[in-house]
Amino acid sequence: MIKYRVHEVAKDFKTTSKVITEVLTKYAETPKNHMQVLTDHELNIIFDYLTLNNQISDMAEVFAEAAPAKKKEEAPAPAAQPAAQAKPQQQAKPQQDKPKQQNAPQQQAKPAQQQEKPQQQPVQQPQSRVPQKRIVDTSGATLNAAKYDERLDNFVPDRLANAKQGKEKFSKRDKRGNMAQGGAKKRQEQKAQMQKLQLEIAKKAPTKVSIPDSINVGELASRMKKTAAEVVKTLIKNGVMASISDVIDFDTAAIIAEELGCVVEKEIVVTIEERLIDDSEDKAEDLVLRAPVVVVMGHVDHGKTSLLDRIRNAHVADGEAGGITQHIGAYQVEINGKPITFLDTPGHEAFTSMRARGAMVTDVAILVVAADDGIMPQTIESISHARAADIPIIVAVNKMDKPGASSDRIKQQLTEHELVCEEWGGDTIVCEISAKTGMGVDNLLEMVALSAEMRELKANPNRLAKGTVIEARLDKGRGPVATVLVQNGTLKSGDIIIAGTAVGRVRTMINDKGQRIDKAGPSVPVEITGMSETPGAGDVFNVVEDERMARELVEQRKEERKNATTGSERKVSLDDLFAQIKEGELKELAIIVKADVQGSAEAVKASLEKISNEEVRVRVIHSAVGAINESDIMLASTSNAIIVGFNVRPDAAARESAVRNEVDMRMYRVIYECIEEIEAAMKGMLAPQFKEVLLGHAEVRQTYKVSKIGTIAGCYVQDGKIVRNSSVRLVRDGIVIHEGELASLKRFKDDVKEVASGYECGLSIEKYNDIKDGDIIEAYTMEQIKL
Repeated sequence: MIKYRVHEVAKDFKTTSKVITEVLTKYAETPKNHMQVLTDHELNIIFDYLTLNNQISDMAEVFAEAAPAKKKEEAPAPAAQPAAQAKPQQQAKPQQDKPKQQNAPQQQAKPAQQQEKPQQQPVQQPQSRVPQKRIVDTSGATLNAAKYDERLDNFVPDRLANAKQGKEKFSKRDKRGNMAQGGAKKRQEQKAQMQKLQLEIAKKAPTKVSIPDSINVGELASRMKKTAAEVVKTLIKNGVMASISDVIDFDTAAIIAEELGCVVEKEIVVTIEERLIDDSEDKAEDLVLRAPVVVVMGHVDHGKTSLLDRIRNAHVADGEAGGITQHIGAYQVEINGKPITFLDTPGHEAFTSMRARGAMVTDVAILVVAADDGIMPQTIESISHARAADIPIIVAVNKMDKPGASSDRIKQQLTEHELVCEEWGGDTIVCEISAKTGMGVDNLLEMVALSAEMRELKANPNRLAKGTVIEARLDKGRGPVATVLVQNGTLKSGDIIIAGTAVGRVRTMINDKGQRIDKAGPSVPVEITGMSETPGAGDVFNVVEDERMARELVEQRKEERKNATTGSERKVSLDDLFAQIKEGELKELAIIVKADVQGSAEAVKASLEKISNEEVRVRVIHSAVGAINESDIMLASTSNAIIVGFNVRPDAAARESAVRNEVDMRMYRVIYECIEEIEAAMKGMLAPQFKEVLLGHAEVRQTYKVSKIGTIAGCYVQDGKIVRNSSVRLVRDGIVIHEGELASLKRFKDDVKEVASGYECGLSIEKYNDIKDGDIIEAYTMEQIKL
């Protein structure tokens, strides 16, 4: 490595060591002394600085200096040539400063052998970094022997050094000690200068910071290359009390970053979902007409399933328990050669979420209203769902075959809900039908087709499928089974599908007629198998290409759902803190719900939680699809819960476990029965409610004081009867003086159970003697009210 020292650079550039030291102090670190060896970085700084600050106006100056030097080079005699050839190497190399004056005579007095020895060593010549060519006249130069003496000293061991050299070394050590004392101060100054330089650079080129939607305060400080204390201080200055670990939003972070002199950029985070699922808009030329999806809505038992039964010539209503549709069915029929997809939604009040789900995935709503019942609560709810989904409503007035049935009353009731029929100047289509006889059904279907045609419903079949899970259940033989409605693209057998927290590959596809198919286009309902778990009813499903990423996305969604659940349980605010403490006084009825399909499980859960009251809170601790198994029994046993099965039965192991653990299991097929029985069971847990039943009045005619007994009142029963052990109220001048219990009741000398109106009796009140003539004794009892 070539050593190039401060004083050598100064000499080569015809300047002083002080100038070079000032340059280094300003742009790098201050050198310790003029003998310090410079690094490549420090040399570059010096060369750049001197080049920039020593510009020449014309190149002629360089040539003018070079001409006289060339003449001098040609002048020396031949005898001087060897010396002239040897000396330029010594002069061209940067020379070291002479040693201290006291050492000079001693160094020059050393034997010639020691002087010649270092001259035999090869001397490396550094590459010249001087911008202009220099020609040096070495004819009159003398040998700098001190430089070689110093190098020789480095080879001499310390123990061979003489006394003078030893003293010199001690003096050097003392000098180093003094330098060490002043080193801390120098380092502090250097640090301050470096910070000043960094600040100047930062002002000239502001730091660019990319900030996401939310960021940790510590992370923000790191990105801005600031200390966390600075960021927290700026936050507090802006009225935001946040610690290093707190998370702040983009707007707050952007204000802080700009205040600290940074340029803010919004960081766009591309999630797994965005990379995996293609949500791009379809081009107009790719779209083709699709079949309309029609939802049949209305109140319970108004004839929705019977209407669909008539349309598709099948008998579905007979198979429903109690004639009530328990879960969504999806069917596709052809009307005049054009396919129409129908969804049947339950009308019972418990199935609100299923009706809302049915409305959101459809294009036209048929509102079935019975002519004899009129507008009912679930009818109004269905109207609201259809309006929320922004779909046209066609009203079908059913049961018009009944004698005396008229649709005018229905039309009048519809106007109260802003549905004015076309005959009365509105835009709502009203069709009179009879699902039983088939009257008016064809006209209704034509109106449905017309409404769908007006909307020009289109989809792109040549892309990956997307749609909605209508229903899902757990089949014992086939595993999770989902009924899905394809809304865009084409679903094919073998596709990788993701729905909510469920992922899998489509193994089989069965259409509404029970036929196995390989692909399903837009508006086609199919039943699929192959999912890893039962998806939630209403979940959006997407077909994707990368199964590994799909499974990653599912795990991410599960984690988010878990965090949301635990987070909601942990959060406490001052507003509801008192309510939560008060909940400790509540009795709790824990229930486990198992149903045949997800929609029914949701409905049963919502209905049961709705019947909670002030004193008993119903809590569904677990809700799932499939048969009741042993793990459900274990959960019920540890949680002291009862199990409600809806259209499911327990297996043999579960039955034995239930008997062993004394777990109560209730099986139902109709939701009414389930709700009624649970309500009846809750009555036993309620604090009993009582009402006062008045028995009769008696007037005090005379009082007797008896030792060891107290005051005896001789009374005349005015009305009703006075019953022994009944509660009594002592009324004087219309004011209740005392309430208590009867201690004794006698007629003449005999104890009696009761004394009827018009008879006299003697009585005493328990632990009360202040009875006076003319007081009224009012007898009553408290009876429990049956809820």
